[in-house]
Amino acid sequence: MSTEANEQASSEPEYAAQTKAIGSVVYFSSVSQNTARFIANCELNKLGMNVYRLPLRRSDPALHIHEPYVLVVPTYGGGNPKKAVPMQVKQFLNDPANRMWIRGVIASGNTNFGEAYCAAGDTISAKCHIPYLYRFELMGTPEDVQAVQRGLVKFFADLEAGKVDVPGMQEAIKANEQRALVH
Repeated sequence: MSTEANEQASSEPEYAAQTKAIGSVVYFSSVSQNTARFIANCELNKLGMNVYRLPLRRSDPALHIHEPYVLVVPTYGGGNPKKAVPMQVKQFLNDPANRMWIRGVIASGNTNFGEAYCAAGDTISAKCHIPYLYRFELMGTPEDVQAVQRGLVKFFADLEAGKVDVPGMQEAIKANEQRALVH
């Protein structure tokens, strides 16, 4: 079978950009909802970003992304860096069609984890060869919300202007252009 035949349609955002889309954010939040509350407080859709949530349960439909995104991820593992990345995030990134669009990562964590504070961001940044853009504790502060809002708007503008080079980015753009020709 061809790659195109195996591709999944792009998922619908949880919060669609209210203006022309400048980029996307994909996030995972556990039952604690800390990351979900932080994302809701950021109101990124009002700044031109599509916001997608990774499913919590295996029975939920898988998420499929076909546009550049920044991943926002909590840190798990209680201080063990090897368990820092949630399984749902690993599964999402193990799909090459999803991984090819990642452009940056933001992590949350608990300072009680010591050296493993926000370790999920370190792991994903290293494995996906993308910039680690920001880290915040638990649900973040109003200052964190403002920093992420400003930072993401600037990051996506720099990405669009070619000021950010992420390995695999040109290949992803070409694949998307080919996909558009087929459909």
